[in-house]
Amino acid sequence: MAVIDALLTAMLEKGGSDLHLSVGLPPKIRASGSLQAMGDTPLTTGPMEALLREICPAKRWEDYLERKDLDLAYEIPGLARFRGNYLYNHWGQAAVFRQIPAKILSFEQLNLPESLKKLCHLEQGLVVVTGPTGSGKSTTLAAMIDYINGNLARHIITIEDPIEFVHPVKKSVIVHREVGEHTQSFGAALKGAMRHDPDIVLLGEMREMETIKLALGCASMGMLVFGTLHTNNAAKTVDRIINTFPAEEQNQVRVMLSSCLAGVVAQLLCKKIPKGRCAVHEILLTHEALPNTIRSGQIANIKSIIESGGSEGMITMDMSLMNRVKDGSITAKEGYMKAAIKSTFAPLLLPGDLDAGH
Repeated sequence: MAVIDALLTAMLEKGGSDLHLSVGLPPKIRASGSLQAMGDTPLTTGPMEALLREICPAKRWEDYLERKDLDLAYEIPGLARFRGNYLYNHWGQAAVFRQIPAKILSFEQLNLPESLKKLCHLEQGLVVVTGPTGSGKSTTLAAMIDYINGNLARHIITIEDPIEFVHPVKKSVIVHREVGEHTQSFGAALKGAMRHDPDIVLLGEMREMETIKLALGCASMGMLVFGTLHTNNAAKTVDRIINTFPAEEQNQVRVMLSSCLAGVVAQLLCKKIPKGRCAVHEILLTHEALPNTIRSGQIANIKSIIESGGSEGMITMDMSLMNRVKDGSITAKEGYMKAAIKSTFAPLLLPGDLDAGH
């Protein structure tokens, strides 16, 4: 049993989601949103290195020493899987481990909007799930892939760093590939995927320009591509994709994106009443006005496309927040803090809601 197993087990027993390790500090866990120290003995350089090295394959360890950064997955059999990130900080080596839920939650368990099922039935196009770090993008995507797996016979390739959710065999054939373990990079894996006759490709990250370009290429070639980005709404997502490219390529990218963008799902997590968290979504689906809006660069018009597409299942983030305030899932203050147009929520605030430094 690895030394780190005891720390990870203790974290789970305390209801934590993340374990933070850093030289000079005691191990800390994140529980109910806040960091708490586990004991008061700081980690020192030697034990820290031994702790991290013990569960890391030799070749990946060399990569970490060279690049000062590494993502990997680690499993305690019978207990849980974790996504680990090794890094260096001011004091030396450090790491963060996040628990990956062992069970893939369904649409119903996550209370996801029904309109997301439309995206699962598409034959081709690019679907982007966006939101800040820790907003549950992977969990939502896992539910969507699980829905496809249970209802449709598709060939699905997932490319992740590291693999998070492992899908059991149902109706679809699912091939999981891990960057660093099974392939050199997202780009190399995507080029390979084009030759493997997939119906669906799931991309864990769309960070680099090459990856985004290949994703657009795959979507234009008749595949359904799911990817993630760290943006807050549909319009910013379109902007981010276009602005990843140099100015001279942006027109061409607009044309490609306008022909293949099939949907954007932006997600935020809100504090739920009385405890826990619930997801709110902005959903953009295909619409006859969308291609021309993207081609002509009138990205601000995307909001009005969403507002007019309510009957199709589209919804803006603010409308989604307002629905959650009205059904009592979240407080008016939480809606106000997360909303783009604060004035809509201001009349619902209670006296004193905006004190305490907000």
